[in-house]
Amino acid sequence: MAPPDLHPAAAQGFSSNAGDYERTRPGYPPAAVAHLAAVHRLGPGTTVLDVAAGTGKLTRLLLATGAHVVAVEPVAAMRAVLAETSPGAVVLDGTAEELPAEDGSVDAVTVAQAFHWFDGPRALAECARVLRPGRALSVVYNHRDREAAWLAEVNRLVEVHRRGTPQQWDGGWRAAFAREEHFGPLEEVGFDNPQTLAVEDFVGRIRSMSYVGALPAAQQAMLLDDVARLIATHPDTAGRGVVVIGQRTVVSTCRRR
Repeated sequence: MAPPDLHPAAAQGFSSNAGDYERTRPGYPPAAVAHLAAVHRLGPGTTVLDVAAGTGKLTRLLLATGAHVVAVEPVAAMRAVLAETSPGAVVLDGTAEELPAEDGSVDAVTVAQAFHWFDGPRALAECARVLRPGRALSVVYNHRDREAAWLAEVNRLVEVHRRGTPQQWDGGWRAAFAREEHFGPLEEVGFDNPQTLAVEDFVGRIRSMSYVGALPAAQQAMLLDDVARLIATHPDTAGRGVVVIGQRTVVSTCRRR
């Protein structure tokens, strides 16, 4: 069975904005990485498969555990940045639905900021195939504070352009786990991970969103101007030059049966 085509927003948006993604997207706090290292028993002699690795935000941190890291990323522009940011990782083209790994060959699978793009059941079956018995999969997401007034207003400006593009915040990615036969239940741990950005970098973070990056140039420019104008005038952000994004990193882990 062939892997599904990449969602057009992911294929186009991430191809055009890999630099913005790397520069403006948040990483992961040391406590979250330590949790991953502990739960997967990572270290020399273990292999972790980082799926949909993007520009290597998590990949480079997994390398620091001493594990052998194989990073899989289907978008060529993201993969090029990944190879630069994560020397020491094996970087491969591939998708979650058709992983470039042998049966039972890895000790851990990680997926950061990406599971909502997958065909969930097929991806989970592939993760189970490549994992050694009793080993685990971790899905990692940074969740920004959607209740902050200024961010809520930014979201209203941006999300009219989403038009059905998969997103993490609606929890739809969890549906595949509810009917999963290969893994046990998800166990979740959260870690604070606030991010401070210069205003222009926050605008770049918005541009790095898949469906924003895929907009026609004129429409994208109008949206980003509106975002910059909102930040310049909103009482919570006006005149400060930086924005602070309340954020929490959630690690959801399930063990292969």
